[in-house]
Amino acid sequence: MTFALGWPHTLLDLFSSALLFALHLAVVARAITRPNRTPASRVAWVAVIMFLPLLGVIAYLFLGETSIGRRRIHDLHRTIERMPLPDDSAGTPPDVALRFAKLFELARSINGFHPVAGNRIELLGDPDAPIDAPMVNSDIAIAALVADIEQAREHVHISFYIWLDDNNGGKVADAVCAAARRGVQCRVMVDALGSRAFTRSPRWRQLRDAGVQTLATLNDIPRLGNLAIGRVDLRNHRKIVVIDNRIAYCGSQNCADPEFRTEPRYAPWIDIFLRCEGPVVRQEQFLFLSAWIAETGEQSLEALPSALPLPQRVEPGVIAQMFGTGPTTRGNAMSDMFVATIYAAREELLVTTPYFVPDEALLRALCAAPRRSVKTTIIFPARNNSWLVGSACYSTYDDLLACGVEIFEYPLGLLHTKSMTVDCEFALVGSANMDRRSLQLNFENNMLVADRGVTDTIRQRQLSYLAASRPVTLESVRAWPFHRRLVQDAVGMTAPLL
Repeated sequence: MTFALGWPHTLLDLFSSALLFALHLAVVARAITRPNRTPASRVAWVAVIMFLPLLGVIAYLFLGETSIGRRRIHDLHRTIERMPLPDDSAGTPPDVALRFAKLFELARSINGFHPVAGNRIELLGDPDAPIDAPMVNSDIAIAALVADIEQAREHVHISFYIWLDDNNGGKVADAVCAAARRGVQCRVMVDALGSRAFTRSPRWRQLRDAGVQTLATLNDIPRLGNLAIGRVDLRNHRKIVVIDNRIAYCGSQNCADPEFRTEPRYAPWIDIFLRCEGPVVRQEQFLFLSAWIAETGEQSLEALPSALPLPQRVEPGVIAQMFGTGPTTRGNAMSDMFVATIYAAREELLVTTPYFVPDEALLRALCAAPRRSVKTTIIFPARNNSWLVGSACYSTYDDLLACGVEIFEYPLGLLHTKSMTVDCEFALVGSANMDRRSLQLNFENNMLVADRGVTDTIRQRQLSYLAASRPVTLESVRAWPFHRRLVQDAVGMTAPLL
């Protein structure tokens, strides 16, 4: 009798186990075959899925897939295909081939934008600002932005990852509202997660009441409908401002006070913002409009990009090129740009980044730079607002220092500037961090600048960070307690999953 009662339960258990095993194998197959995934990421996901029964499958469904939805992808691709690219090929400077032609060509392969001469690019801030008062530069940058919005006559296009209802955020909102009331077409796009408090605040309603067109993008991730499940941290991380197709802003600056009241423990946020005039403005305009049209379906905008002329060239002008990456561009495009920029260095490479979780190619490129006799310096924030990212970053210190990379930690706030200067003549600045989210997940926008004058001003800002920073030695890293190194290296092992 006992055998008769137990037999069905045994069959049920066998069937359940077989079904669970088949589910794990199916998810493993997906983890292995998903396009644009590095071998390290494949191995890491297979280990998680197989060694954490069911939990590993759930983790993969919510963290392993980077789909923003088939419909959204289709709309973005369709919009980009229908929008004419900026007709900037005639403005490509002939002398760009002398030094950085291959790097510009790599950037062109992402969005189709050419490097263009005839730009005026200004690093906003006070070069004489005290080292212990770095937040001054962010306030100056926001003040310049507000002044330009106040002079707008045709349109104001803004995209920020984080917009806070604080002093600076309020100033920009008020300026946009005033512009809309005097007949300027104003379009504001924020990330639904990064600016979630702002979209629920009276300021958001104030913008709408003034006639500003507003959009909180990627507000439906993760999704369960149509079997589309994705990462909640796949975001629109771009920082874009375009005014009258004449002025553009590019950099790491969010629309907020440097005190960043949502995370005051790590304040102030130390950022960089570039004000641009010239043909490169049109390229940033394209990045904004392609995302806006795809998300809103605003058909009246379809003729706008072709109707907008290239902004007037500035002579003598700066050579520059915008590019944007994200889930709809080719895989590893941002990583490729970072790696190529590093390998372009011959004498000096100076890097600042707040979040450092590099892929293998990026880490190896940085480690190889000193071995090519390139003086390589990286400045990180001394305290990181993400424990996971900070621990993963620390796990790379030994490799970097052993190869000759000089590491400094900035103690006066969260150094949020994302910048690279090469041989005092070339710079890469924008929204992208050197972490997996920026390299593979988020929508980002960066700008290449080939000009000694502009590069020198960016480098001087980097050197001001360096003057306030503390060096990290290989001896001090190797003296860290075993338990600290164990935790950091364990977190570092999960880097392909982050």
